Amino acid sequence: MRPEDLQVNLRPRSSWEAMELGTALLRRHAGAVWRPWLLAMLAGFVLVNAVAWALGQLWLAGLLLWWLKPAFERIVLYVLSRAVFGRAPPAAEALRAQWRFGTAMLPAYLTWRRLGPARALLMPVDLLEGNAPAQRRARRSALAGPAYSHGIMLTTVCVHFELALMLACVAAVFLFIPAEQLATTLHASWGLLRQAPPAWMALAANTAGWLAAVVVGPFYVAAGFGLYLNRRSESEAWDVELAFRRLRERLLAHTAPLLLALAAGLTLLVPVPASAQHGHDDAAHGNGRVRKNSAAAAPTLPAVFGTELQDDARFRDAATRAYQDPLIGARRTVVSWQPKGVRGDTVRPPLQLPKSLQQMVAMVARAAEWALWLLLVVLLLVVVGTAPRWLPWLRGGGLRRRRPAPPEADSHALAEPETLPDDVPAAVRKLWAQGNPRAALALLYRASVEAMAGRVQATLPPGATEAQCLRIARRLPDGQSRELFARTVRVWQYTAYAGRLPDAPEFEALLLQAQEHWGWRA
Repeated sequence: MRPEDLQVNLRPRSSWEAMELGTALLRRHAGAVWRPWLLAMLAGFVLVNAVAWALGQLWLAGLLLWWLKPAFERIVLYVLSRAVFGRAPPAAEALRAQWRFGTAMLPAYLTWRRLGPARALLMPVDLLEGNAPAQRRARRSALAGPAYSHGIMLTTVCVHFELALMLACVAAVFLFIPAEQLATTLHASWGLLRQAPPAWMALAANTAGWLAAVVVGPFYVAAGFGLYLNRRSESEAWDVELAFRRLRERLLAHTAPLLLALAAGLTLLVPVPASAQHGHDDAAHGNGRVRKNSAAAAPTLPAVFGTELQDDARFRDAATRAYQDPLIGARRTVVSWQPKGVRGDTVRPPLQLPKSLQQMVAMVARAAEWALWLLLVVLLLVVVGTAPRWLPWLRGGGLRRRRPAPPEADSHALAEPETLPDDVPAAVRKLWAQGNPRAALALLYRASVEAMAGRVQATLPPGATEAQCLRIARRLPDGQSRELFARTVRVWQYTAYAGRLPDAPEFEALLLQAQEHWGWRA
């Protein structure tokens, strides 16, 4: 892409002017755009409707034609991207080029990017620049970022225009129905729509949607292409570059002869040293010295270049043309919008409405004003009423419900006797009956630890943990003893650390088994 070959006037434009530039480009090359566009759209319409007719699902044809619009919009983009450089391709070339133009990005625009709100702005970035996948996202963000909202607005406006044209096609049919039969016809049409619509009605709906897409589609693509050109010109400063190139060519064309003459004049006007002048005279006349009268010598510059150099009119003319350049001169043209009725100093008087209509308008305006105030009050009440929900979120507390704090663990020390009682089962049952199950299970665990240590003849370290006791219990000769001790430790851990007490039958069964196994007698 060479900016100097562009056929449009590059200058800073707003996004709205850029979209107008795209539509103007479409109007200038209307024939080159509409011929391949109509051929492709007509062929697609006939083919898709024929297949849907064969399947008996004509509604599917309308959906497919709408979904395949990005594939057909490549034609308009291809023609405009060549026409903006002065060469509008013929229809056959534009249609043949679709087999290879933008095919890499076509699956994306027919799947996850099909419903993109700024498709007309982003398609030129993906289809014309040919960036690598790693650079495509950064390029799309850099170019389309400032104009993305205008691309969304363009899509919204064009969608509404298509809907308006479809409804206009339907309304045009009812315009030819006599007024006395209009109500009956509308009732019959609504009945057909509520029931199974006939094939001709589905085909007519597909035709109306196709006509709307044919009319609006090129303008949508052209306006997006104008946005793309404007963003490229802004980000890469095309207008500044072209202005400097034109200024350079203009200065070279007008000042090159003047600079050459000035250089030659400076060379001839430099005074020759006296020694060099005497040496030249000696070489010309031998030993005899000839003195010349320098005052009588005439200047040789006019004899070589003529008398035009004495007049600086050409230089003044070149300087005047240079200052006429908008980048150098101080003059510029400012275009501003004015009301349609304003021309010079004359202002068209406003339209005077009848008094009855003015009163009606005033009443509607007053009602709308009170409705807006009422809506504002309701919104304020909603904001104040929901403050407990969103105010903690603004303060950083979040909207998540705080879980209740877990109960504090029972960490008080147990009053244990220094030596085990003689009747361990009776002491354990007494503590359980007194409503102190934690102390009862602690005594049972302690007695089991001492019984296990005595059976394996091991000395436990002071403050031995449950894990250390379980490792020492592995030395027990039989598996029943190891299983009983592990069960006792587990019941004690559930009680001490999780607050999960065994029920009375489970407690009694564990105590009886420990009493029988460890040999505790009453």
